[in-house]
This record gives sequence, C-alpha cells and structure tokens, in this order.
Amino acid sequence: MFEDMARQPAAWLSGQGNEVMVVLSTRVRLARNVAGCQFPGTADNETKERVVGYFDAARENSELLKSGMYFKAPEFDEIDKNFLIERHLISPHFLNGDKAKALFIDNDERVSIMVNEEDHLRLQALAPGLDPHGAYDIATKFDREVSRHIEYDFDDDFGYLTSCPTNAGTGMRVSVLIHLPGLVLTRDIEKVITRITRSGLAVRGFYGEGSDVLGNLFQVSNQNTLGVSEEEIIKQIEQVTKEITDNEADARKRLMDEAADMMEDKIWRAYGILRNARMLTTDEVMNLLSALRLGNAMKIIDFVDVSLINEILLLSQPAHLQKFYGSEMDANKRDAVRAQMVREKLRNVDKNGN
Repeated sequence: MFEDMARQPAAWLSGQGNEVMVVLSTRVRLARNVAGCQFPGTADNETKERVVGYFDAARENSELLKSGMYFKAPEFDEIDKNFLIERHLISPHFLNGDKAKALFIDNDERVSIMVNEEDHLRLQALAPGLDPHGAYDIATKFDREVSRHIEYDFDDDFGYLTSCPTNAGTGMRVSVLIHLPGLVLTRDIEKVITRITRSGLAVRGFYGEGSDVLGNLFQVSNQNTLGVSEEEIIKQIEQVTKEITDNEADARKRLMDEAADMMEDKIWRAYGILRNARMLTTDEVMNLLSALRLGNAMKIIDFVDVSLINEILLLSQPAHLQKFYGSEMDANKRDAVRAQMVREKLRNVDKNGN
C-alpha cells in the first residue's frame, strides 16, 4: 500500500507560496467530537466503532468525501503507519492501541481526517509556504461538509468540546513548519524559542509533539483555542511567523557578513557529500539538506531547486525509502539505498541548473 503515493511529491512540499525559503508548510487542524458519544479516551470499543460507522455513512452521502481515499486501521502495517507519519497525514500516536479507527485522505493530500484519535475527528489541511488562510479555507470546507452529516458536540458558552480542555473552543491548531539554520548557527535559537513560548505559542520538532528537531526544522503552533476566534489565531501565527522569518533573515545576513568563507565551505561541503556519499543516515541527510536549502536561499547553490530539496527530504525518510523502492530494508541497507537515491536525484543537476 502507498507505493504509488511515495512516487508523487507531497502537495504541501511543492516549494510554492509565501516565504518558502523559510516556511515549508502550514497546517490547520480542527478537533471535533460526536454529540452523545463518550470521548475516545474513555469510550468502549462499541462506541468507537459506532463513530467509525457515522463517518462511513457521511462518506456514503457526500460527494466531497467520496472523492478521497479511505482506510480502516487494520489495513495498516508498521511501514504504512510510518509512511503516513512521515508524510504528515497522521499523528505519531494515531494508530496506537485499538483498531476502531479510520483515515480519510483527499486525492491531492491537502486534507486528512483521523477518526478516533484523541478526539472522534481530527481534521487537518496542509498548504505549502506560509498560508494559514488558505489552509483554513480548505479545512472549513471539509468541516462544514462533515457537520452536515454528523452532529458535533458543541456548547454555546465553551464552543467545540474536546478530550483535552486546551483544545476546546475553536478546536483549532495552526502550525507552520519553519527552517531556522541561521538562528541555530548564530546560537540565537533559544532566545527566539523563549520569546515564542512567552507569546503563547508552542515550538516542537519535525513531526510535532514529542518529536525531535531534524534538519533545523521546527513546528510553531498556537496553544490557546478557548476564548479566541479562528481569525485571531491565524493573525497571531502570521505575526509571530513574520517576526521569526525576520530574525532568521538577520541571522543569515550576519553569518555572511562575519563568516562568508565558512558558510560557503559548509554549504559546498554538504552538496559534495550528498553528490558522492555511499552511506547516509536519516539524521545526516536532514542536516546536509538543511545546509543545501540554506545555500539555495543565500544564492550560493541556487541551481538546486527547493522543490527538489523537498522531494529528497521526504524520500529520505525510512518508510518512504522502502515504499519508493518496494522492499523492506534494515538500517544499513536503507543508509546505502538512501545515498544512492540522493546521488541519482542530484546527478543531472549542475551549476547551470540543467
């Protein structure tokens, strides 16, 4: 399963949109629960199966929901699960535990709906670059369609009711996946993260909550959902992201002003390793691609298109690599095949961009 999907670039990593030299993508996630059903954390299996049945019926009666892909949890093996996590279509915890779960993915992979995650429904929309309004518009289109067929648990005073009180109200989390090598190299990243958290936002790793920072990629998202409107959340994310991108631009300029030779050497070395290495771990390739992405933004190695860097980034992940080549591999085999794949992707790229 998903072999064909692995051969297609993810729409949210197209390299198009606003601030794409720093912001890879934007995600809007909506938490919703079914009225009259106990929340997943304490619900029995019969209740969870009933929720899946409600979503089954919604799909049967909705042309919008029929147009996508739909999977039941028992269909997923471990590589399938990791593939979907790498593609940012499910959370790392979604397929843990019981099997009374389902997943909807629209045909262009801009939207996914997890049934029986922490809440009955976790609906998310992804957009390339900095585009919270665009992602929100897509999310609300599907949210309105689902609500035509399923009654949500909603309170006039508190808004949407959720398993975790921190998600109540709008039930909306907006996050940006942002590349901050300049701030890491100038050692200003901790100051920026402290300032972000004081403004009420959260900073997490590449795969969200509980994950590590890879390739200088961070997720920044709102924490407050109660007592604020959707538009206020979007505005805050836009403002803080703009401040971060300005900080990153200043850091990159300072690096070039004070250590241009070292920066060029670091970036060209990364390119050389990627072009020639015979073994590459996931962490290594993420860090090398981070330098290459920085080189593209600084016009040092601008002949490697950012869309190609994004494609390599995704294909380098362990499950993607196995899906792309159609075979299970141990860690050593993956490291060798990963290096081969990167060499092949960069083979036809030269200084003239050909």
